Amino acid sequence: MAEIKLSAKPRTEFGKGAARRARREGLVPAVVYGHGAEPVHVNLPGHDLMLALKTPNALLSLDLEGKKELVIPKAVQRDAIKGFLRHVDLLLVRSGEKVTVEIPVHTEGDLAPGGNLLEHVLNALPVETEATHIPESVTVSIAGLDAGHSILAKDITLPAGTTLAVEEDTVVLQVVGAQAEAQAAEGEGEGEEA
Repeated sequence: MAEIKLSAKPRTEFGKGAARRARREGLVPAVVYGHGAEPVHVNLPGHDLMLALKTPNALLSLDLEGKKELVIPKAVQRDAIKGFLRHVDLLLVRSGEKVTVEIPVHTEGDLAPGGNLLEHVLNALPVETEATHIPESVTVSIAGLDAGHSILAKDITLPAGTTLAVEEDTVVLQVVGAQAEAQAAEGEGEGEEA
């Protein structure tokens, strides 16, 4: 995953009023923390940050007054209605350091015929990986799976250098039969008995 470069400006004002002023100027308040260092409060360019966060677990290279820092987003707060960024917590990382992140699970293929439904028990898989080589996602084949089949975390092929951060027997995906058909069949059977 490529580094996304952003320039950060130190924040000296705090509170609601200062945050609102920053947002009106197109900036997003953020906090950079980690490695036992004191948290650093910064403002980031809102539009560039929003584009960067479209990639899950984006690796950001912050330029803070000439000092370069690698960070990953840890918590992102968005406006509930309009969706704009309100605040971001960023975690300092170093090249070669292992981090625990959640990567999206994508599926490919078609289920077995018969009205089966795919249930995503986990939409994102917790993994431990090197901070500078975070996979964007994992893809799982569901081709031909029938009701009752499950895909466990240990069944998913992970990229090199990436390990599971959950129990191996954790269910990630499962195939269930359509409920409506089963209920309709039960309803028909009850009518015949009466």
